[in-house]
Amino acid sequence: MSVSRIPLRPGHEISRVIRGGWQLAGGHGPVDRAAAIEDMIAFAEAGITTFDCADIYTGVEEMIGAFRLEYAKRFGAEALARTKVHTKLVPDLARLATVDKAYIRSIVDTSLTRLRVERLDLVQFHWWDYSVPRYLDVIGWMDNLRHEGKIANVSGTNFDTEKTLEILDSGVSLTSMQVQYSLLDARPERQLADVAQNHGIWLLCYGTVAGGFLGDRWLGQREPLDPVENRSLTKYKLIIDDFGGWDLFQALLQTLRRIADRHGVDIATVASAAMLRRPGVAAVIVGARNRSHLARNVAVSELRLTDQDQAEIAAIQAQGRIPEGDVYTLERDRTGRHGSIMKYNLNAAN
Repeated sequence: MSVSRIPLRPGHEISRVIRGGWQLAGGHGPVDRAAAIEDMIAFAEAGITTFDCADIYTGVEEMIGAFRLEYAKRFGAEALARTKVHTKLVPDLARLATVDKAYIRSIVDTSLTRLRVERLDLVQFHWWDYSVPRYLDVIGWMDNLRHEGKIANVSGTNFDTEKTLEILDSGVSLTSMQVQYSLLDARPERQLADVAQNHGIWLLCYGTVAGGFLGDRWLGQREPLDPVENRSLTKYKLIIDDFGGWDLFQALLQTLRRIADRHGVDIATVASAAMLRRPGVAAVIVGARNRSHLARNVAVSELRLTDQDQAEIAAIQAQGRIPEGDVYTLERDRTGRHGSIMKYNLNAAN
């Protein structure tokens, strides 16, 4: 079994399943650095050759840099060239009003050093607060760094439709937009997906298994009481509530289990594969702590859902609601249910 690939731009081809790095940042427990590097090598050898990280994911860029060095030693420059690293640039909330070119350049230079590269493959820009209107300045400076050769592709993450159009109108071309997009959270379908397609922007999807909720572990389980196990599950439990509640969520899981049975896979594979078939979606990001589910991750890009499968999923989704607002609107309200659980100043501590 192989992992399908797709070109985002000339010279930038990625695997349609991306290995996420958030779970290696230490928030889910201690991380064995040597084991994590061996896991990355196993993912790359299995065909998942694209890795997602961020300047604010503690220690992850350094681990990917070490992985690249070891991978090149074992398999050579040609194999290494097939790998791509997508990082993020996330100015701290407390710094938004005072960011300048030097600050942005320092973040990029730090990522270059950590990843041990001369040019960043793709940098995804996130901005916490639209009421501080400096995001166009920042992405313009990032585009300048692209022209200097420090960044190959400028992209965004969590920008809504209006602000995405503002960026495009400023003259900056975006390669991709990373968004939360799942069978429970179809906010990109309100506007952004169409705008992205019309402007040649690929969607890269995170949250496709809702932090693990869209998996066999939760089928037939009682609704968890607050607080749930971790901040990730808290975040996605709120999305389940917005979608229509626990009973409807269980009906969705039952539907996905029937489809999974027909294909000999698990619920999580079906949930991610369904998003990979959405228009304009280039890849889904899997947040694997290790290689224990590697075979399932590889299966995502090759699973071919039938018209019947997709109709059954659509019938359940039609009974639910799309969470309120555009992409990331709920999360931007720092006093609301979704925004109050976020962490905003991780660069200062990283």
